[in-house]
Amino acid sequence: MRTKFSYQCNECGGETPKWVGQCPDCMAWNTLEETIVEKKSSANTDRFHEHLAGPAEVCSLGSVDTSETPRQKTGLVELDRVMGGGLVTGSVTLIGGDPGIGKSTLLLQTLSSLDSASGVPSLYVTGEESTQQVGLRGQRLGLPLDALRILTENHLERILAVANKEKAKIIVIDSIQTVYSDVLQSAPGSVAQVRECAAQLVRFAKQTNTSLFLVGHVTKEGALAGPRVLEHMVDTVLYFEGDSSSRYRVVRAVKNRYGAVNELGIFAMTEKGLKEVSNPSAIFLSRHDDQVSGSAIMVTREGTRPILVEVQALVDQSQLGNPRRVAVGLEQNRLAMLLAVLHRHAGISMSDQDVFINVVGGMRISETASDLPLLLAIVSSFKDRPLPNDMIMFGEIGLSGEIRPVQNGMERLNEAAKHGFKQALIPKANNPKESSSNIDVQTVTHISQVMEKVGL
Repeated sequence: MRTKFSYQCNECGGETPKWVGQCPDCMAWNTLEETIVEKKSSANTDRFHEHLAGPAEVCSLGSVDTSETPRQKTGLVELDRVMGGGLVTGSVTLIGGDPGIGKSTLLLQTLSSLDSASGVPSLYVTGEESTQQVGLRGQRLGLPLDALRILTENHLERILAVANKEKAKIIVIDSIQTVYSDVLQSAPGSVAQVRECAAQLVRFAKQTNTSLFLVGHVTKEGALAGPRVLEHMVDTVLYFEGDSSSRYRVVRAVKNRYGAVNELGIFAMTEKGLKEVSNPSAIFLSRHDDQVSGSAIMVTREGTRPILVEVQALVDQSQLGNPRRVAVGLEQNRLAMLLAVLHRHAGISMSDQDVFINVVGGMRISETASDLPLLLAIVSSFKDRPLPNDMIMFGEIGLSGEIRPVQNGMERLNEAAKHGFKQALIPKANNPKESSSNIDVQTVTHISQVMEKVGL
């Protein structure tokens, strides 16, 4: 049967048999995308899929074996943490990040570690680099490459045929935007090609219990390129983040069907590849020899791990009619709200001041536990009075000025004590039942009490 195509508008859903620049239904420009109406089939293809899947059967959900499958350790503890404890058989993981951030390096190290540790057959499929380029990178990183199988191919059907022949249990596709299928006429990287190729690869992974890694490009806004449905098709979505001027890289999980989301894995880029950072709090803390104003230390949580982070603020007399509010690593709307609370309930006005906020180390904080340290850093800079060097703080501030508790307060205090902090300013509801001799805990219930506690 011959494959039949149509072009569908991604704005209104209208269809047309041929591509035109403007949708005839909604009159939108450049919104038509190629879709398959009827896919051609062959005896070989049918036999191949029937061999993989077998006949479909209906069963009772209670009869399904729900025993947890042992996870395969990747050899990188930080990567295992982000994925929920290790690699799940038959899982599909999508990794996105800026060009040159280290996605290929991370996966090459992972496959090399798996081959040498467990002997699980793997296959590295590259569509962007030659075999020699990948080999040179492996030699530069000092990886054992004898057991690592590599394929330079863009054609999806040939990739699936080789993967089935090699009996690979772990496959890396670098990248999904370079793969194309014969069933579509559009160019590699188009929305239709990415969607169709990803669907066939996911089907292959589920039917053969193969763990699959897909490398995805990102747009200039930082989102994964291609159709949004790509993130829905896979089991895990990881973002590989970092500043090109910094040696540190962060792997963040935004979707994970086999573990917690918002987990964080931290690596350092070295001449020998990515090295795990076992103590991430040391990165985000800059211990000053002398006390400085506008600096506050908080304990945030990323997934299941508490991390100490330094929040810095700079308040300066504004030369503009509309003072600036700049927040790097924190939500700018929340900064404006906290400044209003500070004025209403503490009598400190910032209406003629420029306020700049920064989180040290390029960290991004979205939880409300940053309210209290953020506000204290602002007041410290405004009055030019430093906060105690050995004090940590956390707490949410409500619109009426009350200090609300946050989750996992005891774990945050224990993490601060490990790093030598002697004082803590926390909400009263987070006060531990058992007093700790390692840290002096001071509690507050309202913003009016906060300034007295820290001497501002």
